[in-house]
Amino acid sequence: MMRRRRAGRLALAALLGVNLVLPTRPEPVAAAGFVEAYPVTAAAMRAAGPPYADWAAGGRRFLMFDPRGDGRAVEVLGDLADADRIAVLVPGVGSTLADFDRGLSGVARRAPAEQAGQLYRELRAADPTARVAVLAWLGYDPPDGVMTAATGTSARRGADGLAALLRELAGRRPTATITLVGHSYGALVVSLAAAHAPPQVGDVVSLGGIGAGVQHADELRGGRRFWAAEAPTDWIRRVPSVRLPGLGYGRRPGDAAFGARPLPVGGVAGHDGYLVPGSATLVAVAAVVLGGADRDGNAR
Repeated sequence: MMRRRRAGRLALAALLGVNLVLPTRPEPVAAAGFVEAYPVTAAAMRAAGPPYADWAAGGRRFLMFDPRGDGRAVEVLGDLADADRIAVLVPGVGSTLADFDRGLSGVARRAPAEQAGQLYRELRAADPTARVAVLAWLGYDPPDGVMTAATGTSARRGADGLAALLRELAGRRPTATITLVGHSYGALVVSLAAAHAPPQVGDVVSLGGIGAGVQHADELRGGRRFWAAEAPTDWIRRVPSVRLPGLGYGRRPGDAAFGARPLPVGGVAGHDGYLVPGSATLVAVAAVVLGGADRDGNAR
């Protein structure tokens, strides 16, 4: 018992030490809708004023927009109503609507909109004829409090909202293939959502993931392909793979012992560089979304 308590304290201290835990508001997660939501969200963005009104004026399309509290937004890149390949990108801890475009601390590569945009452009470059769509899904309140980050409560709430969206996508686009991509804490969200996702979700991708809620990829339900990228310079490696009752996320997906299919990490620096131009991971994730990746994440 003393060992378990000590391990729990160490795990929590590690999470604190890498700034993974910062309060979350206990609000229910609203599910995103389909393309019929575009006019409604555009009107709400115009009413909210700058910078959101400018997003609507620029023709950007959102399934969800809610400026209350830390905010929610789900942006769509591409023609969702006609897409055969859909990628849903989920950000991690500390992500808010205020940082959706500019990124945490003003670092653009951390911005959900920027990451989704880079993936969409890579998909279009890899196969200009493919009918693809990318969703930047900030449809949940990522943890910014010690207890929610340590227990995964925010991830479970987020997974419920994401699973609702996946069911909507599967119902509207039953022949489409859906790939879930989670960065950092977002990897936990997509892993939990995948357990209750429709069969159209074929692949789950972890980028610098904190955990998946299980100790091995084979424990994930649904038989989906699980991919992971973890750069040598990513500080996530310093977080211990601890899972105790009510605490921790299990083994990191980037740990070889987890058994995920590895993605190349050439050109990736730090925790936020997986989807930047020139990174091997960006190319590999696009290959996964397009169904053209081998077991090592390389495009066939």
